[in-house]
Amino acid sequence: MSKEELTIRLMDTHAGGDVSRIVLGGIDPLPGATVRDQMHYLRDDADGLRRLLLDEPYGIPEMSVDLIVPATNPEAEVGYIIMEVMGYPIYSGSNTICTATAVLEAGLVPKQEGRQRFILESPAGQVHIEAKVVDGVVEAITCEGLPSYIDTYRASIHVPTIGDVTYSVAYSGGFYALVDAAQLGFTLIREEERALSDCAHKIVEALQAERGFSHYALGDVGPLPFLHFMGPVEQVADDFYRSRSTTYVHPGVICRSTTGTGTSARLALMNHEGSIKPGDKLETVSLRETGFIGEFTGTRQEGPHQVVENTITGKAYVLAHSDIVINPEDPLVEDGGLHHILSDGHRGPGD
Repeated sequence: MSKEELTIRLMDTHAGGDVSRIVLGGIDPLPGATVRDQMHYLRDDADGLRRLLLDEPYGIPEMSVDLIVPATNPEAEVGYIIMEVMGYPIYSGSNTICTATAVLEAGLVPKQEGRQRFILESPAGQVHIEAKVVDGVVEAITCEGLPSYIDTYRASIHVPTIGDVTYSVAYSGGFYALVDAAQLGFTLIREEERALSDCAHKIVEALQAERGFSHYALGDVGPLPFLHFMGPVEQVADDFYRSRSTTYVHPGVICRSTTGTGTSARLALMNHEGSIKPGDKLETVSLRETGFIGEFTGTRQEGPHQVVENTITGKAYVLAHSDIVINPEDPLVEDGGLHHILSDGHRGPGD
């Protein structure tokens, strides 16, 4: 290794098929009093890390990156910052499931047999985690979904080449357009993935051009980025439902999983329609036959909105442990947003 080369230590994981690349080492401490502040620093001053790990030759846009940072809240064990192709979401269910698994496997949180609870600090705040460990294996992670609510119910928009589309909008960590897959001609099978992406892109573009959305506490959180296709809801037990689902997040990108935030959005819609009660669960099933289970745990009133409290349960798998070598002389490496956050084993920080 030359003196100029730097390394980043990674653990690659996936939950429901969505790959989350966990950054465990190689990054200098970030400025900021909270994990949210540190996320803003990355977004505004050091976006090179996100682009490096999601673009060629190191990654692909369908992946996510979770940077492990020290928690700033004394009740939390570890902090994490989520990076995706569209930017820096403040929360993600699949990324949280993967991060919780990774910190247990890496020993950052000591693994305990049975059920153990701990707290992570995300840019959205504290996230309570329950891990199920059997014979040393992390079999499931249950994490809090963000409080979710319906902003718009059954509105209509005209979309060029598609026609009039009926949609609802939920907030569950980002604003989601929720549409009925069957009304748009989809049965939610893997062979439809490209057509689903093209259709979702047109609807999202039309919505972004027509209107914006504002969170009751956070205010303007940017244009609506996500669309969730909903299949029919099947009741499989008194308190258990199942539905095929898929989530669009970026031009050309359909998530491999149903996404935790998409599942939370579905719970908010089912509560709004009066078809679910506290204690009920919804399993969303992806194009790849993977699933997350959302549990509706309660509601509270926030101004005009009835906010749904929920949890998301899923399983993450470790794919690889690796060190990525960063060579600034590589013409495919843009290091302008990297040099001030990458640790260099040959020099002390700031030298």
